[in-house]
Amino acid sequence: MKKIIYLLPLLLCGLWSCSDNVSETVTYKINEPVFMSVQDFRSAVKVSNHPEQIENYGKICFYEGFMYISEAGKGIHIIDNRNPSLPKNIGFIELLGNADLAIRNNQLYADSYIDLVWFDVSNPAKPELKGRLNDIFPKALPIVPNEFGYDYAMCYDQNKEKAVVVGWKLKERTDKINSYKGGWFGTEDKLYSSNLAGGASSNGINGSMSRFTLYDNKLYTVSENYMTIFDLKGITPTKLGESTPVGWNVETIFSYKDNMFLGTPTGMIIYSVADPAKPVYMSSITHVFGCDPVVVYNDLAYVTIHSGTNCGQNSNELLIIDVSNVKVPKLLLTLNMTNPKGLGIDNGMLFLCDDGLKIYTITTPKEMYLKSLKDMKGMKGYDLIANDNVLMMIAEDGLYQYNYSNIDDIKFLSKFSFK
Repeated sequence: MKKIIYLLPLLLCGLWSCSDNVSETVTYKINEPVFMSVQDFRSAVKVSNHPEQIENYGKICFYEGFMYISEAGKGIHIIDNRNPSLPKNIGFIELLGNADLAIRNNQLYADSYIDLVWFDVSNPAKPELKGRLNDIFPKALPIVPNEFGYDYAMCYDQNKEKAVVVGWKLKERTDKINSYKGGWFGTEDKLYSSNLAGGASSNGINGSMSRFTLYDNKLYTVSENYMTIFDLKGITPTKLGESTPVGWNVETIFSYKDNMFLGTPTGMIIYSVADPAKPVYMSSITHVFGCDPVVVYNDLAYVTIHSGTNCGQNSNELLIIDVSNVKVPKLLLTLNMTNPKGLGIDNGMLFLCDDGLKIYTITTPKEMYLKSLKDMKGMKGYDLIANDNVLMMIAEDGLYQYNYSNIDDIKFLSKFSFK
């Protein structure tokens, strides 16, 4: 995921004397937003039982034998996985700006840039658009496809009732700028961003990279710095109160007991949802800067940190954190990894995307480090779901599936290739 950091000129002046800058003329590259009219954007949803070839992997959700795979910005692919040895691509929901999804009681909820959209998937081969909540995620922007920053001010200069940012155009500019101690820059009147690298049986199962999760008939979503909650009891989802500020650039959310575990570039944050409509901050634990998902099992949180262009530093680690007391989480162990990403737990085993696929037994944290049960190379895994003895792993080149009913003889079932 691309990381975007925002900083206002007023804050800069608070951190450093505003006299600590030097004006100079420079040429640089920056992404300018591409706009689409709101009317065209909201009429672009298309549902087809003619499958589209999957060109890029994204977030995943498994529900009643079917795998739903988001292709970032484009829509959701539907895979019939009732026979995991022979998965079939059966349909596609074209949905501009989609990144995340969750399914409950045959209703698929998905983001579409600034809106929340939902579909009836009682018949997965023929999803039916049911409704849309407008302007629920007003700060949502497309992923920046390169290492350059974007013009934040331009994104919100437009009347949001008339236009939506749906892409980027890389431009070269020459401006008079102010250079500050710390690497931030701006023109005399603007500042630009820098682009850094369980539930009930009626609920779908999301991968660990998800920013959507379900708890107590509610949908919890995280985007940028906020958690937004929707009540799903009625036919139409209802937003509960104002969005809750929860931290900087929250990347993932995981529901465990009556708590939400949030993964951020700098650590894990825990919120209690004992009152499901009113999240309460419990604690946080910091780690080195890097991209990270989190899953929790038996009061232990497993967090991966991976490096890369979009993630910042060069650390690649698996952290195990005791969260039996959510007000005082304790780091127990840190294990060096190659480039870990998504992870999941089932039947006392930890499945981890890292230079292929690693599988550990997790009777206790220390025992899992004696040796991994399996270490399979050759796949660049992104995220996975482990359910009912079937492992479904999304990698750069396809969907890999394994049967782990016999931990001493884990069997390869199939590979569904992407373009």
